[in-house]
Amino acid sequence: MTRDAGLMHPMRATQTLVDQMGWVFARPGLTLLEIAWRWIFGIPLLMVCALQIARILRAVPPDSTGWSNLDTQNPWVAMVQLVDVWSHYQPLVAALLVWLVPVAALAWVIISGVGRNLVIRRVEPGAAFRPMTVIALQAVWIVLLGLTFWCWYHSIQWVAATHILPSGESDLVGYFIWSIFLSLGFFSLWAVISYPVAIAPLLALLERCGPGVALARSLTLGREFTSRLIEVNLVMGIARLGIIVLAMVFSAAPLPFSDKFGPGVLRAVAAASLVFYLVANDYFQVVRIKSFIQFRGIFRVTARK
Repeated sequence: MTRDAGLMHPMRATQTLVDQMGWVFARPGLTLLEIAWRWIFGIPLLMVCALQIARILRAVPPDSTGWSNLDTQNPWVAMVQLVDVWSHYQPLVAALLVWLVPVAALAWVIISGVGRNLVIRRVEPGAAFRPMTVIALQAVWIVLLGLTFWCWYHSIQWVAATHILPSGESDLVGYFIWSIFLSLGFFSLWAVISYPVAIAPLLALLERCGPGVALARSLTLGREFTSRLIEVNLVMGIARLGIIVLAMVFSAAPLPFSDKFGPGVLRAVAAASLVFYLVANDYFQVVRIKSFIQFRGIFRVTARK
């Protein structure tokens, strides 16, 4: 479909995703580049987290918290016991997050700014190389994500306070219903509100403007363009949920044969399932970038002619 045809005939974003998936799949170097910069950040972070968790467990051994006494036959009792176990670790985890979260966020902003710039240039060679601009926009993205997560976390706290009672019978059914409802609600909200910070790096690199101008332009794209961006965000989010479920199915498949395979095989399958999810998620990130670039060409470049 030509750009002019795209303006004359309404086109849903999902109609082009299969083509974009095939285009990205035929160029595995794009996905490998996305994997590289994400894992350059993720692997050191996981190592730091593992070291810090080991330090906390040495300071407060699980046996001393009542972990071994959990009542696995009664979920209501087990829930209250888990709260008591967590109370032993909460101060140490809170002290860890005070410095780990800002350091991890800063590392993410810098690495993702450079990595995302390189990926965009590989997808669209005409894009500029302005890593500092993308870093600034990635900082806005992570602040918006943090705010959304903060709102979700406090909503779940409210659900827990009103349904998980330390005295009396807890309403676990109501708790899980509200948790699922709020989680899906915030998931959809993020897809709707995150499109400006998702498209802004593309606008900055393709139209060679600063981060402030790119953000301003991302909010004035017009109804047609904006609706496509939101639709792509929702579809990509649903795709990530799908591969999470698929990875969980893969990791759980050997459980009926655990006595025959042994724990080593189960851990290997779980690790392979995790790697599958991470690679598939990175692949869909590149597909989203390609889709955004295509829709910019249809709804923005053509409109200026």
